[in-house]
Amino acid sequence: MNGSGDAPDPVVPTGAKSVKDPYALLRNRDFVLYLVGRFIASFGQQMLVVVVGLEIWDRTHSKLYLGYVGLAQVLPMFLLTLPAGHVADNYNRKKVILWMQSVIGLACAGLTLISYFKADVGWMFACLFLMGTGRVYFWAASASFLPQLVSRPEFPRAVTWITGSFQISAVLGPVAGAALYACMDSAVWVYALNVAAVAACLVLVGLVRAHHKVASPEKMSFANVIAGLKFVYHKKVVLGSITLDLFAVLLGGATALLPVYADEILHVGKNGVGWLRAALPLGSLLMSLILVHRPPLQRAGRTLLWSVAGFGLATIGFGYSRWFWLSFAMLFICGLTDYISVVVRHTLVQLLTPDEMRGRVSAVNSLFIGTSNEMGEFESGLVAHWTNPLFAVVSGGVGTIVVVGVVAILWPEIRRYGRLDA
Repeated sequence: MNGSGDAPDPVVPTGAKSVKDPYALLRNRDFVLYLVGRFIASFGQQMLVVVVGLEIWDRTHSKLYLGYVGLAQVLPMFLLTLPAGHVADNYNRKKVILWMQSVIGLACAGLTLISYFKADVGWMFACLFLMGTGRVYFWAASASFLPQLVSRPEFPRAVTWITGSFQISAVLGPVAGAALYACMDSAVWVYALNVAAVAACLVLVGLVRAHHKVASPEKMSFANVIAGLKFVYHKKVVLGSITLDLFAVLLGGATALLPVYADEILHVGKNGVGWLRAALPLGSLLMSLILVHRPPLQRAGRTLLWSVAGFGLATIGFGYSRWFWLSFAMLFICGLTDYISVVVRHTLVQLLTPDEMRGRVSAVNSLFIGTSNEMGEFESGLVAHWTNPLFAVVSGGVGTIVVVGVVAILWPEIRRYGRLDA
């Protein structure tokens, strides 16, 4: 744990009692400030994500344009993720987080003006590209900053709290965003509220006393930038878990088609989109409550494989459903199973990586998982455009299950991996 100036290091309980108490982390000042700041920013982002899709669908009625939403955000990941990891390892991570949140806020302000003046939709994609750029650097810095706030034994539970708070925002954000959009018949208010959420996040994270001190800064070079890739390649458990999530999310990215399902298949309107969006994080929220009150997973590898297989099965069920509540239930199960894989993967990536490499390895993780999220949306929109939404969703679920089998065979280390906090 590193202090800043004359400020004392944040007090972090390290005994066995603090590890067993699921609420001990809430007595860590820096962690709480960071947790609340990220929750507020995430709440705004979740409102924005659903409303961007709704506004573009209402203005264009193009399935392909829905796919472009993901593409506009994934391009910065391909271009900048590895340099972002180098920045996170060689500059103050807290300052990187603050600057990148400012960039995201600027993009949200741009969306506000574009929506208000009914400017060309192409400008929305430009703002999404800028937002994606900020998120690339933010993800690398924030993921590697968390170990500065808590002790190693507490880290799995800290991940559960962080991801659990995200799931709460992901439950409330889409519903609130869709409801506000339907009520006001405009996306302007949602984008403006997101600007305010970013500002609140900047204040709270700015109050965090812990800082990342770079022991020995390295110059930007090709060898240093790709060091994270080399580390992941040689760490088979990390490589296998990242690969599993990459293809599962890439193939199972049905969320881009929720406006289509709500409008043309389930006939539930804009508010229905918000509830369908909320189903996944609701499932994840339930699983977070379960995991935060139980000891670390004892057979983390097998649990990871079974959870991703369950995600694939639930995706297939959603694809075939024509009843709203069955569709909601299938997405809820997707959230339950996806949450397990997120916690296992993120914990493995951080605990098996030395601190001086965490930024670059986190960047590699973001490159694979972040791009798979956005490319999954693009893939779903593209396949639905060429065929139909049913084929796009069901084929993705089947592909996810196939990937689980392949990963289990190629990386037996995952099947044998035991305690998550070992």
